[in-house]
Amino acid sequence: QVQLVESGGGLVQAGGSLRLSCAASGNILRINFMGWYRQAPGKQRSLVAGIRSGGSTNYADSVKGRFTISRDNDKNTVYLQMNSLRPEDTAAYYCLLNIWDGYSSSDYWGQGTQVTVSS
Repeated sequence: QVQLVESGGGLVQAGGSLRLSCAASGNILRINFMGWYRQAPGKQRSLVAGIRSGGSTNYADSVKGRFTISRDNDKNTVYLQMNSLRPEDTAAYYCLLNIWDGYSSSDYWGQGTQVTVSS
């Protein structure tokens, strides 16, 4: 079994910064993909940023140049540094990890953390 624990959300004014963390524990041999998704009320969950085991990253156009995803392989943790936050960034943020346990690869979701950006 794998457990994910997210932290770092909160309330911030427009232009401010937040850093999200997602730490994984349990039966982990390799993490293939680590990503952050967000879901605003009435909208579908969508990818914000992702990072693969080789280090390649991808970002939603709306966050390019403002958000940075990174990973600490020793700690099985993924981070999302969010700068120049805008009210439209307000959403629940979820981490997703694709993990190989020696038998199969599976997706695991974090519990979600709320980010609220006031204007």
